[in-house]
Amino acid sequence: MSGAAGDVAVIGMSCRFPGVHDLGEFWQLLLDGKSTVGTFPAQRAADAHTNHMSHPDAATLNAGSFFDSIDGFDADFFDTGAAEAAAMDPVQRLGLELAWEAVEDAGVPATALAGREIDVVVGAAPSGYDLLRKLSGSDQDDHHAALGSSGALIANRISRLFDVRGMSLCADSGQSSSLVALSLACDRIRAGAVDTALAGGVHLIADPEAGLGLANLGALSPDGRCFAFDERASGFARGEGGAFVLLKRLDLAVADGDHVYAVVRGWGVGSGGASSRMPDPSPEGQAAVVLSALERAGVPFDAIDYVEAHGTGTRVGDPAETAGLREVFRQSGRRRPLTIGSAKTNVGHLEPAAGVVGFVKAALCVERGQLVPHLNFRTPNPAIPDFEKDFEVLHAARPWPGAPGRPRRAGVS
Repeated sequence: MSGAAGDVAVIGMSCRFPGVHDLGEFWQLLLDGKSTVGTFPAQRAADAHTNHMSHPDAATLNAGSFFDSIDGFDADFFDTGAAEAAAMDPVQRLGLELAWEAVEDAGVPATALAGREIDVVVGAAPSGYDLLRKLSGSDQDDHHAALGSSGALIANRISRLFDVRGMSLCADSGQSSSLVALSLACDRIRAGAVDTALAGGVHLIADPEAGLGLANLGALSPDGRCFAFDERASGFARGEGGAFVLLKRLDLAVADGDHVYAVVRGWGVGSGGASSRMPDPSPEGQAAVVLSALERAGVPFDAIDYVEAHGTGTRVGDPAETAGLREVFRQSGRRRPLTIGSAKTNVGHLEPAAGVVGFVKAALCVERGQLVPHLNFRTPNPAIPDFEKDFEVLHAARPWPGAPGRPRRAGVS
């Protein structure tokens, strides 16, 4: 295996979703075309003292992909006292667990990382746990409370866990947070600032009432299913969980004999500026970012076989995303249809962690040479004219297309 200078290898991965505990179970879920979507657990709602079921949008708020419980944590293993663990937002706990599992998956002893310049970059946002602690009468005078509710501490705790000395940052750029985190990590590796980085994202919903604003915005699916690119698209289903990846400079990974899931060749980050109405996405802005990533990778768009799309299943989002990809078609001269899919149809929308979930899915597909089904697709969204001319959605798993020896290439939006 070889690559261009500055290519980044993915040598370890981890993920967790409701009913899905590791990469193997996630891959099987994808192959089988199944979903983790259900309803918000009654016991969690009772513990949170929530009144969401009395709200007119109760069914919408209650539908999604939720863990039965978010209070399980081995405090002793992570060198955390009981009082400190109780004050920690569960996203901090989940971040610690997934970071550890990604390093473990790479076969790297944790002690081998200690003292090194290794970055930790996480896409996340607070779960609302701090408010629930206040409502329950928990001791807010406890000095652990301030640290427990800090979003920045997700990355900082991971850096402390492994005793690594590189950049330690929590990125919050909304739904792009974890892909922005991954891009920052890759930038640092390519620039030579570090040779290894942990990047990922986590998302938990301590109180379903926190989704009321999204429901009022019309962003949530009434039945908790994501109909990405389909005529039934009416919003997304919220999801809990997360994923992490351990990244390493490719030449070092090859020299060290690391297992490489995939190689990151190019990436891009940008915004639509004033080209669209808040919160509508900008097709032009999305096209510019895709073209930037292709240019940085030195790969033509026609060489990309699959794109793991953002694919929220919202009325505005899907047409804007496909319009952006069509602009890339136009500028690149691509002629063949592009296969697209979205993990949100399987595990819901993990909001700040959504991007890295799609990244892990795409990396597994690349490594295993297989494309997996996209759920909940029947008839193309009429707001995306001539959908089947440029795009293909798979209803069943199939081997990766192309000739033997041809690199398998995917993009993640």
